[in-house]
Amino acid sequence: MATGTIKKITEKGFGFINDGQQDIFFHLSSLDGVTFDQLVEGQTVEFETEKSDRGLRAVRVSTTE
Repeated sequence: MATGTIKKITEKGFGFINDGQQDIFFHLSSLDGVTFDQLVEGQTVEFETEKSDRGLRAVRVSTTE
């Protein structure tokens, strides 16, 4: 499982996680054990990645706390 920091959260239900090398898209449907409202920019999260037609996508996103 990878770790990263929430870089951006939008009101439309998606955001981006920075893993130290790149920004990775995530959607609220990819959250695991946390709700979208509980996430804040700058928060550390764990996630896995999958390839999509638009590049990498974070899945099974959970908080580390």
